[in-house]
Amino acid sequence: MANSTQASTARAILYAFLANLGIALAKSWAAWLTGSGSMLAEAIHSYADSGNQVLLYLGLRQSDRAADSEHPLGYGKLSYFWSFIVAMLLFSVGGLFSVYEGVHKLNHPEPISMAWVALLVLGIAVVLEASSLMGCLREIRHIRGERPFAEWLRNTRNSALVVVFGEDIAALIGLLLAFVFVALAALTGNPVYDAIGSICIGIVLLVISVFLVIRVQSLLVGRSADPLIQQAIADVIREQPDIEEIFNTITLQFGPDTMLAAKIRLKAGLDIDTAVALINVLEEQLKMRIPELRWCFVEPDTVD
Repeated sequence: MANSTQASTARAILYAFLANLGIALAKSWAAWLTGSGSMLAEAIHSYADSGNQVLLYLGLRQSDRAADSEHPLGYGKLSYFWSFIVAMLLFSVGGLFSVYEGVHKLNHPEPISMAWVALLVLGIAVVLEASSLMGCLREIRHIRGERPFAEWLRNTRNSALVVVFGEDIAALIGLLLAFVFVALAALTGNPVYDAIGSICIGIVLLVISVFLVIRVQSLLVGRSADPLIQQAIADVIREQPDIEEIFNTITLQFGPDTMLAAKIRLKAGLDIDTAVALINVLEEQLKMRIPELRWCFVEPDTVD
């Protein structure tokens, strides 16, 4: 399951990278021809998104590195680090630059020439970005199964896929806003609409980037496993006839991998060899039922 999740995430990143790079080149050409501030803001946004996909893929690959003596629990959290960096870049390079460009154009308005070029490129970009978003949603559907999308988004620990989804949504909204405001500027002959469009795009990027920063921050600090995994762990432990009570369980998510520490009460009168054998069987069953469970530490006790 973990490998399948990684593969789905990698495919979603690839879809977004190819779409954003092609869109960025087309937008740059259109911005140069038309002098549109909204188009320039959109071009910068797409270049930033293309670079962001490279960083997300880098984090995905680095998180697969084997554990070593300096990092005994592996490098899984590197995916969270790079997702956090991407969210910050979306805030600064994308959002703040778009607002700055809009304010600059508002104070120094310039007429838009060849608006039809900008509108054509934006229309094509909407189709490409929508395709990237659909690809991302398809990979999310593969991972979440029958789980409602809102529940998956609230509970998932896959930071890279959440960031790709957020970027795709931000890009699509930005494109639609740019199309509307460039069209208004062309129809009215008033370049102020173009400047307002750039500011609106920046605000959208800022809002979505703040959402992403908050989500990834909780993973960087250290977050428990997905509630579905926690429930599966409890179910497996309760199925064991020789375990009388679960005192507590602690889970931590490290990228695609999960760590479990559990304290349990075994039936009274068991000798040490039997208790060890029972715990070994429990750990095997836990890892068989939950492939994401990489580390499992079970402590038998009589009190919490």
